[in-house]
Formats: sequence, C-alpha cells, structure tokens
Amino acid sequence: MKLKIQLLKSFALLSMMALSHFAVADEASLKKAIEAAYPKFKVDSVLKTPYAGLYEVFMGGQIIYTDEKLSFIIAEGRLVDPKTKKDVTGERLEELTKIDFNSLPLDKAIKIVKGNGSRKLVVFSDVDCPYCKQLERKELSNITDVTIYTFLYPIDQLHPDAANKSRSIWCATNREKAWTDWILKDQLPTTTGKCEVPLEKVGELARKFGITGTPALIFSDGKKIPGAVPYKEIERYLQAASSKSSGK
Repeated sequence: MKLKIQLLKSFALLSMMALSHFAVADEASLKKAIEAAYPKFKVDSVLKTPYAGLYEVFMGGQIIYTDEKLSFIIAEGRLVDPKTKKDVTGERLEELTKIDFNSLPLDKAIKIVKGNGSRKLVVFSDVDCPYCKQLERKELSNITDVTIYTFLYPIDQLHPDAANKSRSIWCATNREKAWTDWILKDQLPTTTGKCEVPLEKVGELARKFGITGTPALIFSDGKKIPGAVPYKEIERYLQAASSKSSGK
C-alpha cells in the first residue's frame, strides 16, 4: 500500500511538471526515461500496446500507461478491449505477477495430502486469522485429491501471539496433525520440542510475492488469489491449473 501511495504521488508530480520534453523512440529508451524520472522505483518491463500508441509499464507491482514521449501517465486505470470486452490490464497484470510454483520452498510448508493428492495448492496462513480458519473449515474441507502446502505467516501487527503458536505447531512431533487440530478444532499441541522455525524466510517469501494479508492462495499454474475463496472457485482454479500442466 505504501508503495502504491508513493507511486501515485510521483505520478501526480510528474503530471504537474508536464515532462513532455522526453523524446524516446522505443521500449528500451522509454524504460531509461521512466527510471530517470523515478529513480526510487525499478521498471520491470515496457511493452508497446496495439492501442493508440500506449505503452504498458510494469513497475512497483502494478501496470501504468504512457506514450512514447512520456508526456502523460495513466495510473490506476484499466485498459479494456471494446471488441472482446476483455480486461487487458487485468490479464496482463495476472501474467506479469505469475509465480513460479516449482521454485517455492515447499519444505518450509506444512504438507497435507487429501485423496490422491494429485493437484497442488499453496496457502499462506496466519494461525490467528479468522478468515484462514473459515477457508479451512468451510471451503478446503469440501475439496479432495489435492496436496495443500501451508506456509505459516503470522502477522504480528494483527495477532501478537500468532508467531508463538506457529512455533508450537511447527515444532510438534506431528506438525500435520498439530496444524489440523488447531485450524479445525482450536487445539494446540500439549507438548512441543525445539526446532528451527522458518517464519522469517516465509515472511521474506510473502513480501517478495506482494502478499500482505492472509489467507493467500497460489495454484500450480502460478495464479495468486487473496482471501477465503469459495470452494467452488478454488475447484475451478485447481482444474484450470491441472489442465495447463497436462497441456489440455
């Protein structure tokens, strides 16, 4: 949120300054011009669109638009194709923020196998988050044939005791059972040992992917969805991800 506010303030300042003196001719030159105007932000990519000379700029986790001269900025806007009615911005943002599922450190997550476990799902969860419990109890309980990897992601500002509970669950003799007992029955393990808990690394991972709240779901095709999504939608996303992986 802070990054978005900073970007918007910068965009407003740029508009007021009317920096139309930039003369750029291609994506590489435009990228340099934008980085010169916004030295605090990294420009991930610049791509010319087929729409009225607009250039798509991906920076700060969002898409903005400008022209080849950087004479204006369109921020927080949605580009929609009038013929197909497709949300071009939404589709491109989803593609640009897609996560490489195979690169995730799944050994730092709690693994729960349901049914044949053939499909894969990652969940970032705070043990004291009511929406995380809602997701587990009302939504994921209706889904089978999936392997769920849960990254314990306590958000201290909201739940001060979540980190301690996470350590207790992670260091339990049977952490899978400890997690299930807690998330479904509110029962913490009675005994727990000492072990290395990957909370800091999980936090770094969450920040890398722009995950600021829980629950957050990541599907095997890299799609990221926030919130306690209804199980029918989760099922649809799981099927879509499985179809992509099988080449259907």
